[in-house]
Amino acid sequence: MLFASVGYDVCLYDIKQEQVSSALKDIEKQLHSLETSGLLRGKHTAAKQFKFIRGVTNLKDCVGGAKFVQECVFEDLELKKKVFKDIDEVAGSNTVLSSSSSCIVPSLISSELTNKTNFIVSHPINPPYYVPLVEVVPAPWTSKDVVVKTRAIMAEIGQSPVVFSREHPGFGVNRVQYAILNECNSLVQSGVLSAEDVDTLMKDGLGWRYAFLGPLETALLNANGMKDYLERYSGSLKTISDDLDPNPSWEIKDLSSLISQLDEMVPRNQLQKRREWRDGRLAALAKLKKEDSEQDMSTKK
Repeated sequence: MLFASVGYDVCLYDIKQEQVSSALKDIEKQLHSLETSGLLRGKHTAAKQFKFIRGVTNLKDCVGGAKFVQECVFEDLELKKKVFKDIDEVAGSNTVLSSSSSCIVPSLISSELTNKTNFIVSHPINPPYYVPLVEVVPAPWTSKDVVVKTRAIMAEIGQSPVVFSREHPGFGVNRVQYAILNECNSLVQSGVLSAEDVDTLMKDGLGWRYAFLGPLETALLNANGMKDYLERYSGSLKTISDDLDPNPSWEIKDLSSLISQLDEMVPRNQLQKRREWRDGRLAALAKLKKEDSEQDMSTKK
């Protein structure tokens, strides 16, 4: 949907025809819904955008002659290696081979590829239509031209790419996310706070700030710049950091309380409904941020 929004011809591939057909049906429905709600991205109508998208069950038909390939299979190293081995055999020598991997470093996936200099990770954040960040992570052998081209394509389709100078385990988003989850887990398991209250800390506290500001800018705005912030708070930063448990258990057998509390917060038969609610809220936030950005641009003019 994002690639089609700027007029790219897009081809979806899956080994099962029912998966392809279901995806196309869902995409058409989503595009028209977005158009009705005023949230459709790009200059083309929903009907025209949908015409840019087709689906196949033959990999060569999908990637032959492609400018850019985006793999979106499960986070499984062996599966990703197999998929890219198959892609490598039929893709052109100038095709960017991009993975949606969220944690697996690109060198592990691409080391055996013939066209490994074309390989890169473009990790989107779920759901990418409403959350624009993309982590662009090169392997040690990825050509600089592929990095530049990937960043440009991601910006062209309206995403916000951040480019890593080198591969790094977990990249950036998940390193920050896991650090937060570690402390959330620790607070619940220690009995200091309930799971619901821990989530409230973020959704009614830090999340409000972080919707528009990063944690570093948030810090400097809480003082007279970062130097002043550190002069005021570096002592407490160290004291609290020393008290953090960096490695709480994530074994299922140790997390019965956390699991039961979260199952009560969002029963499993309500997960899809809650996801749809989440997407709706993110869509509304995306619209607000777009309006805010347009207002900023108007003010600068």
